[in-house]
Amino acid sequence: MRTVERVLCDVFLCSLCWCAALCVLPSVLADADEASLLGGWQDVWLFRLFLNVLGYATIIIPGYFLISYFKRINYLETGRGLCFPVIKTCVFGNESKTGLLDDASSVARNESESSSSARQAVKLFFCAAGLQASYLTWGVLQERVMTRSYGATELEGSGERFRDSQFLVFMNRILALTVSGLWCVLLKQPRHGAPMYKYSFASLSNILSSWCQYEALKYISFPTQVLAKASKVIPVMLMGKIVSRKSYEYWEYLTAVLISLGVSMFLLSSSTGKHSSTVTTFSGVVILGGYIVFDSFTSNWQDNLFKYKMSSVQMMFGVNLFSCLFTVGSLLEQGAFFNSLAFMMRHSEFAMHAVLLSVCSACGQLFIFYTISQFGAAVFTIIMTLRQAIAILLSCFLYGHAVTLVGGLGVGVVFLALFLRIYARSRVKKSSKRPPQTPVQKV
Repeated sequence: MRTVERVLCDVFLCSLCWCAALCVLPSVLADADEASLLGGWQDVWLFRLFLNVLGYATIIIPGYFLISYFKRINYLETGRGLCFPVIKTCVFGNESKTGLLDDASSVARNESESSSSARQAVKLFFCAAGLQASYLTWGVLQERVMTRSYGATELEGSGERFRDSQFLVFMNRILALTVSGLWCVLLKQPRHGAPMYKYSFASLSNILSSWCQYEALKYISFPTQVLAKASKVIPVMLMGKIVSRKSYEYWEYLTAVLISLGVSMFLLSSSTGKHSSTVTTFSGVVILGGYIVFDSFTSNWQDNLFKYKMSSVQMMFGVNLFSCLFTVGSLLEQGAFFNSLAFMMRHSEFAMHAVLLSVCSACGQLFIFYTISQFGAAVFTIIMTLRQAIAILLSCFLYGHAVTLVGGLGVGVVFLALFLRIYARSRVKKSSKRPPQTPVQKV
């Protein structure tokens, strides 16, 4: 276990080094057209990323020294006083580990299987409708906030755009923290075993992946981003091969190749288009690559954390707790927190969009947990794959993204490969009867 954690820590540090290396690269990575529009360093995404990472470091570095100090003095044996329970929970936790918590979800699925078909159909419709409504609305609002102006009038001109992606990440996380916290208080949860600081690794990578996700929309179209998310199975497989020494079946490699082919077809066709909203810039590709790398690490680290006895909602609470701590600290240090609040005061429409974005994110995560507990991961994956396809169509309809014939064929190849993965995985699980793992933190 500790060997795996050490390897994961090394991979995570490499990811941070990748991030730091990007920060010292010259700003020529931005396209020439983009560079001409930059009004200052605050408009350069590399500089904003550097400031964000610097803000997180002011919290991580002191925390690292405190944790090392408490472990060095063997505080678990010598510590006393009011702070002892807090320090024990944060630094040491309950070191006993158990298997993944599949009992609750298995019981729920067994109960649901014994219920009537009509009731099952109603539950399935409720789950599908909740997931589609939450994440389709979230996707539309995400594109609206990051790519459109607020306060545009005939007299004042084109209005102003909201620039701070980190504030949107904070808004999502603070509401998710509140919802998961209330869930843990109101409903019985298993005894928590993991040291709290271990959530910080997944939290930090999740913040960076979410920031990249929002920031990328300034440089690429939303359909391109959705396809990139669909293709993240490729770096996840690579990360699993490197970190966890996992082996994969032939059909997994085949579908990964098909996904790569489909994404390449879409990107190459959209890059030659003349529609301004579909142009994929080099900056967008780099940021999107950062999203995929950090998101791949997040899922692998969370899988590792599930070896402790915890529920998915406890995982949601722990990750969001550190996410709020990191983002609010960085925003306050940059002075961006109050600037974002001032933007909300100037534009009530943006305030409504930001709050609704957070509500959709938090509700979507709860629908994820409920759907998996009732119907399993296979049904959930089918629903979310359909959601991605609908999101592309909805974005093209609402925001006028042009898709060529080759690009449309590429989209079809990607989703064909995804459904092939779902079918093959379901066949393998039926033969092996291995319990599925729960996906966590999808935003």
